[in-house]
Amino acid sequence: MSADGHAAGDAAGPGRDPGTGRLRALSRRLARRVPSGRFRPRTGLRWKLSAAIAAVGALVALALSLAVHNAARVSLLNGSRDIQDERVTFAQRIYESTGRLNFDAHIDDPALPPELREAVRGGQRATYLEDTGEGPPEVWAAVPLAGGRVLSIHTRFEDRYAVLSDLDRALSIGSVSVIGGGCLLGVLVGGQLSRRLRQAATAAGRVAQGDTDVRVRDAIGGRVRDETDDLARAVDAMADALQQRLEAERRVTADIAHELRTPVTGLVTAAELLPPGRPSELVRDRAQALRTLVEDVLEVARLDSATERAELQEVALGEFVARRVRVLAPEAGMEVVRDARVQTDPRRLERVLGNLLANAAKHGREPVRVTVEGRVLRVRDHGPGFPPALLAEGPSRFRTGSADRAGRGHGLGLTIAAGQARVLGAALTFRNAPDGGAVAVLWLPGTAPTDSGGIPVVTLPAPRS
Repeated sequence: MSADGHAAGDAAGPGRDPGTGRLRALSRRLARRVPSGRFRPRTGLRWKLSAAIAAVGALVALALSLAVHNAARVSLLNGSRDIQDERVTFAQRIYESTGRLNFDAHIDDPALPPELREAVRGGQRATYLEDTGEGPPEVWAAVPLAGGRVLSIHTRFEDRYAVLSDLDRALSIGSVSVIGGGCLLGVLVGGQLSRRLRQAATAAGRVAQGDTDVRVRDAIGGRVRDETDDLARAVDAMADALQQRLEAERRVTADIAHELRTPVTGLVTAAELLPPGRPSELVRDRAQALRTLVEDVLEVARLDSATERAELQEVALGEFVARRVRVLAPEAGMEVVRDARVQTDPRRLERVLGNLLANAAKHGREPVRVTVEGRVLRVRDHGPGFPPALLAEGPSRFRTGSADRAGRGHGLGLTIAAGQARVLGAALTFRNAPDGGAVAVLWLPGTAPTDSGGIPVVTLPAPRS
């Protein structure tokens, strides 16, 4: 561990294309708007769709099964009543003509239900269902005889009601088949839709990371047009519009700074010709500050244009940084924990180091410490630390941070440092130390940037306790 007490947390990947930091910042701001703090289980669209189809299928199957079951039961009961009515009619005729009882008929059966007995005493032929809940219902039929007697028959029709059990079994099998088929259909349809949405999300994430060549519509593929294609086209249009606005903003900034460069240089020259005195010093100071601002804006524009290339040399990092610190910030502490030789652009590396030291001097408090450990360079102050917005979104031009760190500068120093680090193929990260103070960490790559301007992967060491 170095003297500044760095701990786990110096972790970040290298930047991608210059000028896309605001795209990534926008995506992070949108992500932070999603409410958090409570557990939100994640389920796939295919399973939600399958569950919905299964639930609807189950409800439909249940409703149809109940409707068919009740219709079949009513039909069987009505048929049983009709059969018993015909039987009791025949039994009455045979009894009145021959005196014999057929169809297991009884005269004044003591088990005759009271409701049926009352109906028959009124001189009507009637049927009655007696359902005890155990097996098929008892079907009674009764007819009045001379002398106030009652002829009745009753049967359960168990063979007929066995058909109802078979029907229920067939309905159950059919319902399960419908639910299973619905689930399978939901998995297939939902799986395809979920796959397209995942591909769209992946492509949109690459766009948010700065890969402007990616198109969401091309990523999802498919020949059939649906709502996913509309969403992909809307995202592509939004990304194109935002990229055009950023490019237009960069061009306007560069043009304005370029047009201001000549008159500002003339203003500085004219200020140098003023007679000595306090007013002249103020004019020269403000003119020089304006010139510095214009030069910084031009440098930011060049970095955003992605045309800058590093002029590589092999340098001993510890020795190089120690010499520059003695010139740029003599009051800063310097420590070389472990030296390393790196392939880098000395001018750009000095620019990054100078801006980090200037930022620490303007917005932090002493002591300022610079540490070299292998290919890692740290600059730490003991001030109020970096503001939360900078830690979350990275440096942004013309934003100097919180009130504790504001009041001086234009927010371009760290923006230029981050841009020059990208040209070097390095990763520049920012964090606040646990015991107070801001820590900027520059991770130089193990291999140099390619001739095409590509950025190598910076391997960050595992966190240490």
